[in-house]
Parts: sequence; structure tokens; C-alpha cells
Amino acid sequence: MTMDATLSGHLQELRRGTVVVASLTVLREAGYGYSLLETLSAAGFEVEANTLYPLLRRLETQGLLTSEWNTEEARPRKFYRTTEQGDAIAAALRDEWARLDKAIGDLDHPAGTDPRSEQ
Repeated sequence: MTMDATLSGHLQELRRGTVVVASLTVLREAGYGYSLLETLSAAGFEVEANTLYPLLRRLETQGLLTSEWNTEEARPRKFYRTTEQGDAIAAALRDEWARLDKAIGDLDHPAGTDPRSEQ
């Protein structure tokens, strides 16, 4: 296995969980799947529709999202929004992300060697 393939596999693993956090964060405001794909892409989260739509269904089954159809436009669209539980899970995941980011930073720069701490 080449280094590129190894890195690609690890990056895919790392990104997989971030899409959940990002989706729950974005969907605090109601949105439909395609607009979520565009928003995530613009923010640097490259996710394909065939990955996102099953994820949205799974999050809905878990009670983290709610959905409803908007049939007022020419093309009906299913809008998603986080539930109260979804908001709480997203906040907990973002807190854990921040904790892990700090822990990795601490490992990368042991006490007293982090140039960021000298500000």
C-alpha cells in the first residue's frame, strides 16, 4: 500500500465523524439535502450525496433530526432540522472535538514548548 493510499484511508476515517458534527451544526437552521451538500462543500467538507442522504436518514432515525416535506415549490423538497436532542449531541461533539484538538496540540508541543502559549 502506498503512502498516498494509507493517508487517504486515514483522512477518510477522520472526516467521517466530522460530517455528522458539521451536519448537525448547519441544520440548526432548516435545510434540505442539496443545500447542505453545498454548505458543507463551501466550508471544506467534501461529502458525496450517496454518503450524506443515508447519514441524514440515520440521524433522523436516532431522533437527532426531524424532517418535513415542503410542497409549495415546483419541486417538493424534504427539509431537515436538528431536534433539541440533536442540538445537545452536536454541542457535546463540538466540545469533545475542542478537547481532542487541545490534547493533540499538547502532545505535539509538550508543556512549555507550544509557541501559541507564548502570546
